[in-house]
Amino acid sequence: MADVEIATVPVSLNYYQPPADGSKPWVRAGSDLDPKAPPTNFSYEEKQVIIENIRGHESEYDLDSSGFLFYKHESEFKNFEDETAIQDVYYKESIKLIKKVTGANRVVLFDHTVRKHRPGLVNGTDGVLRGPATRVHVDQTPKGAINRVHRHTSEELAPLLLKHRFQIVNLWRPINHPAFDYPLALCDYRSVDWEKDLVPAEFRYPDRVGEAFYVNYNSQHKWKYQRGMRPDEVIFVKCFDSRDDGKTAILTPHTAFADPTSPKDALPRESIELRALVFYDDLPNDA
Repeated sequence: MADVEIATVPVSLNYYQPPADGSKPWVRAGSDLDPKAPPTNFSYEEKQVIIENIRGHESEYDLDSSGFLFYKHESEFKNFEDETAIQDVYYKESIKLIKKVTGANRVVLFDHTVRKHRPGLVNGTDGVLRGPATRVHVDQTPKGAINRVHRHTSEELAPLLLKHRFQIVNLWRPINHPAFDYPLALCDYRSVDWEKDLVPAEFRYPDRVGEAFYVNYNSQHKWKYQRGMRPDEVIFVKCFDSRDDGKTAILTPHTAFADPTSPKDALPRESIELRALVFYDDLPNDA
């Protein structure tokens, strides 16, 4: 079955369900968590949605309008089992790509995750097994994004950078084989109600507190994906944009999902996502 023959897929997505006691939502994060303690104080509810396959129509979506961008790019790097090589080689290649596509003059990669779907195994909190993230979310709130700038740039540089436009963008790529299994779905920013849909939740690490958005169900959400993404195809996913002009997409709710149209012999999904601070400043490059 050709990738473009599947126009839409009906699926269930996991949306935010608030804590029963009305308290502020939180997530316990880190690599040394007590497995007997609850990871969150909230839950999820499954909601039926229709996800559109945009293959063949990728040019209709971009970072400033929809909040995401599909791009063709063959990576020269193949050794995604080597964490050191990822940071030494793949990071450099990806910084060049992000600058080329966005026009940014400064990119700081601060994190990456290699995900492997292993049916029957439960995600660990120690990084040994990171499967597809199957809940609707946005990686950072505006508060969390600003905290990232302070955390990943110098004390002197951060306040200068924050005077200019900046973004947080994820670069998502299938690795080793096409991602028919548990592909990534993206919600068009133009269908998001900022006031009603987005719920900030604390990420409680042992040494700090971050913040991400979880998402309330909204029947107006417009979900998209690219069926059968290949390793030579990437998605730029905007998680934050400081340009708040009422026109520009600020973020992209996203989630992995079980695609009922996936071929029966599809290999379990493997992917890598990089998280980048993307700056549009006029400061010297050595600042």
